[in-house]
Amino acid sequence: MLKFAPPKRGGALLVLGLETSCDETAAAVVEDGRRVLSDVVSSQAAFFSRYGGVVPELAGRNHAAKVLPVVRESLSLAGIAYGDLGGVAATHGPGLTGALLVGLNFGKALAAGLGVPFVGVNHLAAHLQAPLLGEDPPEPPFVGLLVSGGHTALYEVGPGKKGRESLLRFRLLGETLDDAAGEAYDKVGRLLGIPYPAGAVLDELARSFDGEPEPFTRPLPEGLNFSFSGLKTAAARRVAELVGESRLEERRSAVAAGFQAAVIEILAEKALAACREISLNTLVVGGGVAANRGLRETLSRRAEAEGVEVRFAPLEYAMDNAAMVAARGYFLLAAGVTSPLELEAVACLELGV
Repeated sequence: MLKFAPPKRGGALLVLGLETSCDETAAAVVEDGRRVLSDVVSSQAAFFSRYGGVVPELAGRNHAAKVLPVVRESLSLAGIAYGDLGGVAATHGPGLTGALLVGLNFGKALAAGLGVPFVGVNHLAAHLQAPLLGEDPPEPPFVGLLVSGGHTALYEVGPGKKGRESLLRFRLLGETLDDAAGEAYDKVGRLLGIPYPAGAVLDELARSFDGEPEPFTRPLPEGLNFSFSGLKTAAARRVAELVGESRLEERRSAVAAGFQAAVIEILAEKALAACREISLNTLVVGGGVAANRGLRETLSRRAEAEGVEVRFAPLEYAMDNAAMVAARGYFLLAAGVTSPLELEAVACLELGV
């Protein structure tokens, strides 16, 4: 097994990250796990809007066509050559198997060809790494809220540990019992006539509405778990009623505002409850829904009132990207963790110790 390669340019350790878990083909170069030298994302969202969601087989084919040009552009923007890389990291799960295999196999082949170490990265861990990019990152342990189209969960990051290696450990505190928050956004958005992906448009509709929002009950299951299927169903029923009354266009923004208010309240309540329960005053938020401006505003305000510091993934690194994969890969490689070239894609990979 290859060890982490020595610095190859100016004392810096450069890691190439690859992300192809769903419908973004992405490559990035990150220096020393913090400084992003390049981050290239080729999104298939517009392509899949005609289908109302991602078609796995088509996603894999599109990745195969785009991965090499995206990698080349990433290296060019970073101003480096292949030989400057000290390691390669690629997402190996969770995600769509056919899509994952494209980036994973490309990364393994590239690492083998360059003679540098390779490491597979958990997509969920990468999302929780994104809020730590840049200067002055918070030190573990802290609470991590992962909220995206496929996952909604709370973790303790770095339980019982301090220092760099603490980032390698996670303890699950709570998770969704049914739909993920981002999945609920897309389904309610579809009901409101918003094309996939619906999150950003629904957020804008909700935040620009200044009337009386549609009221929706906040499902709050016991403990630190989440539930969004009941809220999604309630929104569907209300939309059906408004269609029957020929009032949907009139109340479209009101539905969006009421739905978003309920989702945000659920996320904020559970995340801050987790901070209180395990006596930690730092919260990091990653995943696509971390880009939601309504969530950022409300959770920041409530966290400040409770004396909790909240760090969101930068907007450019909240959605699926390779910078978070490269950063995660750096910390794994620096801790001596590498992956065999036989590593397989795991569609339902969990996040644990």
